[in-house]
Amino acid sequence: MTGPSDRFRAAASGPRGRKRQREDSGGGKPAVIAAAEPADGRSQSGAKSSGAVKVRRSGRGRAKRSQLPAYGALDLGTNNCRLLVARPSRRGFFVIDAFSRIIRLGEGVTRSGRFSQEAMGRTIEALMVCAEKMKQRRVKRSRVIATEACRIAENSAEFIARVREEAGLELEVVSQETEAQLAVSGCASLLDPNSDWALVFDIGGGSSELIWLDLRDVKPGGRGAGCSRVDIQSRIADWISLRLGVVTLAEKHGGHVVTNDTYEAMVEDVIGELATFKAQNKLHSEVENNRVHLMGTSGTVTTIAGIHLALTAYDRSRVDGCWLQTCEVRDVSSRLIAMSYEERVAQPCIGPERADLVLAGCAILEAVLRTWPCMRLRVADRGLREGMLANLMEQDGYPEWRRKSRRGTTG
Repeated sequence: MTGPSDRFRAAASGPRGRKRQREDSGGGKPAVIAAAEPADGRSQSGAKSSGAVKVRRSGRGRAKRSQLPAYGALDLGTNNCRLLVARPSRRGFFVIDAFSRIIRLGEGVTRSGRFSQEAMGRTIEALMVCAEKMKQRRVKRSRVIATEACRIAENSAEFIARVREEAGLELEVVSQETEAQLAVSGCASLLDPNSDWALVFDIGGGSSELIWLDLRDVKPGGRGAGCSRVDIQSRIADWISLRLGVVTLAEKHGGHVVTNDTYEAMVEDVIGELATFKAQNKLHSEVENNRVHLMGTSGTVTTIAGIHLALTAYDRSRVDGCWLQTCEVRDVSSRLIAMSYEERVAQPCIGPERADLVLAGCAILEAVLRTWPCMRLRVADRGLREGMLANLMEQDGYPEWRRKSRRGTTG
């Protein structure tokens, strides 16, 4: 288990949603704006999608947006390859293309310590699609990051060289610290400023990030107001990255046949990993006053939300930003445990590519709930890519463009 670095904690020790098309963070900061797209590559049947995305455009806004540069953000995780291409807009950014595919790059890495040739091959194939999309969209600037799998695989250098040669992309293997920062940046506008604290978590394939945010002096206000993307970094009170995700946990305990005993064993594994983090920050006492909420940014929570809402096809506009009660989360988990593998495959928000991983994700979430028993969980179908896009655009001065446009001095 990797604990928070003293360096990062010192740097972050300063003063203490709705549909994607209409999200606004308030306070003059860029919000996350995106057209609807299937989360994690899920089509209406629950299988991976081709990555096509329908973009809604108004006649007046289209010409002005088309004159702005396109930016790309690609997140290569242990389990997924996900791309967003967007242009700046007056309310953050507007997605013009997207792609998502489950590639299972980290399959077997826990046992062997190495990427298999098959996993590298299918991942590079997906990355080539992403590279072509960015070329077609004439992307001005992009950021292409890789996370836990590339941090730990012995042959990651070989893989990165192949990506450079075959897909023409330069992979940036980010630290756990950077991954945690991007996770909170991407979903800051969904935080409830009426809460004193929030625990943001991102359950990945090979790692899980948990970040405690101090919101005690955040003033609600503005349309769709949450917390600004820039300000949120100063509110990080503590964080951790566990080398534990849905792939690693399912490979250890099994994912096809999951009994109650198997599920409890997974939960206990995660609780043990969280114990030191809980003891060092002592923030579990803050949960007792009920002014704390959880926020999940992973495929696990979006899947649970989709099942709870009884969606016949995954609908990002209904899932992103919705609130769940703890009892509703546990009800879905209990129903999934009672299902066979084939029944989980048949669920429209799961499909064959997630059916062996979903209960590992539920177990990680259950461990978080037992460690910090909050009553409310907000679901965020957004995260690293949105954080990257906002950073890139901000570096090029688009927050200033947005402020001027509101004064009517620029388009």
